[in-house]
Amino acid sequence: MTLWTSQDAVAATGGRTTCAWSAGGVSIDTRTIAQGDLFVALEAARDGHDFVAAALEKGAAAALVSRIPEGLDETAPLLIVADVLEGLEALGVAARARTDARVVAVTGSVGKTSTKEMLRAMLSEQGRTHASVASYNNHWGVPLSLARMPVDTQFAVIEIGMNHPGEIAPLAKLARPHVAMVTTVAAAHLEAFENIEGIAVEKASIMEGLEYGGAAVINNDIETAAILQAKAHDMRRRDIGFGEHGFDYVLKNMSIVGDTTVVQAEANEQPLLFKINTAGRHFAMNGLGALAVCEALGADLGLAAAALGRWSPYTGRGAREIVVLDPVERHMTLELIDDSYNANPTSMEAALEVLAAASPIDGIGRIGKGRKIAFLGDMKELGPDEIALHAGLAHLPYTADLDVIHCVGPLMKHLHAALPDTQRGQWAATAGEIHVRGFVDAGDVVLAKGSLSMKLALVVDAIRKMGHPQHITT
Repeated sequence: MTLWTSQDAVAATGGRTTCAWSAGGVSIDTRTIAQGDLFVALEAARDGHDFVAAALEKGAAAALVSRIPEGLDETAPLLIVADVLEGLEALGVAARARTDARVVAVTGSVGKTSTKEMLRAMLSEQGRTHASVASYNNHWGVPLSLARMPVDTQFAVIEIGMNHPGEIAPLAKLARPHVAMVTTVAAAHLEAFENIEGIAVEKASIMEGLEYGGAAVINNDIETAAILQAKAHDMRRRDIGFGEHGFDYVLKNMSIVGDTTVVQAEANEQPLLFKINTAGRHFAMNGLGALAVCEALGADLGLAAAALGRWSPYTGRGAREIVVLDPVERHMTLELIDDSYNANPTSMEAALEVLAAASPIDGIGRIGKGRKIAFLGDMKELGPDEIALHAGLAHLPYTADLDVIHCVGPLMKHLHAALPDTQRGQWAATAGEIHVRGFVDAGDVVLAKGSLSMKLALVVDAIRKMGHPQHITT
């Protein structure tokens, strides 16, 4: 399938091409580039122009550049523009303009990527669906996601993130969504904002990109919901509220049964029952909001709810698996909850609630009693209250239900000190220094969670290496 011809790309960017070419995809990484992709030579931590020759050798159809790279000449297939990032943005704008897709943009302090994947799963069963890859949600990730969108797309799900004020609105204006969703507003990136109200204002700016007649799907349970609602009112856009205090999609009851979350809700005063094959109040809440998005996009709510029941989270974002510790005695297992991709106080509390509700197995390990064990790493970018926010985890109601908590990082040392002796496990400065063998056993349920830079994935890998994953349970 042809995604971009040289003629279309020139028209979109105002650039100059050295020859005729056609591309089936768009890539910024020579490690994952596919045959026939247009390689975009972004200048970030490393200058993408240094990799153009390698991209062409691997079969790239052409390269988007701002100059002819050293070692190449005009016989190479190049699209030359004044600025590569601006050229990528122009491709994104053109791709968005040429499709009739119904578009949703998703932001929030917690749950953006998981909710985006829920929506991908639900909408894919109702039409050709395009969605952002991984967490491509920043100043280059959003235009890249748009530039990759096929012209025959029927539904598009674009994730939008931020680290600093003023980032979201320009990206939302590129995406031009029909529906904008804010999953939640929480204490994340506080180093760049004075308070959580400032974060809410930034998240609300996603509505500045809404198409005429569009809708904002808002979590009504958060303290800053009024800021989001006021923005929707100012923009003259419809406000769809979800949550226990939602006025359109209301969560009535939620129960965790093993690895499944069962939700009773109301959608516009009509009963709505759905389940998610993973445990967690946060998944239930985001699932309810995602269902509101689907209906606002014109999708069938019943089919969306059924598809949501078949969705599972990504590795690193709450995925659960059974690790077999003995290849002969295959009942010797532990359950691993891999939530190692990211962390802030809100998502940490949600993960601890999931672990507290888990069901260890007694009588199969050397200890004889199954335990609820957490390996927790530092939560980054929390600003001046970071020490108190870490130590305060010791006083959450769910923390009291855990058996052992191991801590990783200088900030988590404050949690370690605040824990009672009966719960205090190891402390280490880095994930590579923490010990796993001898500290987990058959029958245990083990959670690993921390900010990505803390590399709690090393703990996850160490646990996996104790045996062999039997099957993914969520």
